[in-house]
Amino acid sequence: MLQYQSLSERKKTLNCRGRLIDLSGGKVMGILNITPDSFYDGGNFTEPDAQLRQAELMLKAGATFIDIGGYSTRPGADEISVGEELRRVVPSVKAIIQHFPELILSVDTFRSEVAEAALSLGAHMINDISAGMADAKMLNTILKAKAAYVMMHMQGTPKTMQVDPIYKDVSLEVLSFLQEKANEAHAAGLIDIILDPGFGFGKTVAHNYELLNKLHLFSMLQQPLLIGVSRKSMINKVLHTKPENALNGTSVLNTIAVLQGADILRVHDVKEAVQVLQLVQILNNNITQK
Repeated sequence: MLQYQSLSERKKTLNCRGRLIDLSGGKVMGILNITPDSFYDGGNFTEPDAQLRQAELMLKAGATFIDIGGYSTRPGADEISVGEELRRVVPSVKAIIQHFPELILSVDTFRSEVAEAALSLGAHMINDISAGMADAKMLNTILKAKAAYVMMHMQGTPKTMQVDPIYKDVSLEVLSFLQEKANEAHAAGLIDIILDPGFGFGKTVAHNYELLNKLHLFSMLQQPLLIGVSRKSMINKVLHTKPENALNGTSVLNTIAVLQGADILRVHDVKEAVQVLQLVQILNNNITQK
């Protein structure tokens, strides 16, 4: 059963290197993949001009955060070197911060060397699909920069994660993992962390929907919750469609996630995600006023 939980009752403030973000009512993170091989828009934003145009469009549509990714983490993705990831990410971070100083810039990486370079250029947040598991230096890198940190659950690696993922209880195991990682981050001195259950990262379609149905349980972790379901296979495999035709399904799942307590929607399509937040906010206001 859906648990209608007003976001106004889940007020949280996120400090992104001195930029305070009020998450009550929800916020949108726009995805800017600068890779040639991401599952939906790979190759579209490899050139600097295209990156700047897309960043501007997402900001105008209402994105609070933009998340730059230089390493494709689609299922089965090939590894790239640290040098190649830096070659992609560093110029993009420089240009976007120069042109759009008002945005909160996140960099999607699990490598501390890439994180350190991006943070030194002014990035505000690191989005780590491994929650620090892939690089033992990551927590200290975040701590030194006083950055915000997204910690995600993933079973396996992008190369192997969809090869027969198995859980006894996916919701309990993901919840326990994120609690452990949150505790480690707090013990290290990190304050501004965001948790992500990792839809599609080492989960079957059934696992993903069980997680979505029990997403309200993650509020017990007392941390902001980021959700990324945009155009993913958990939509396409059910509706027998392709990522380019999955916007409607994305909006449906984003709506359910927000009703279950999600604070940040990480999406390819910012305008539609902002509309989800606007409509759910009206619904929740109506419920609380009765």
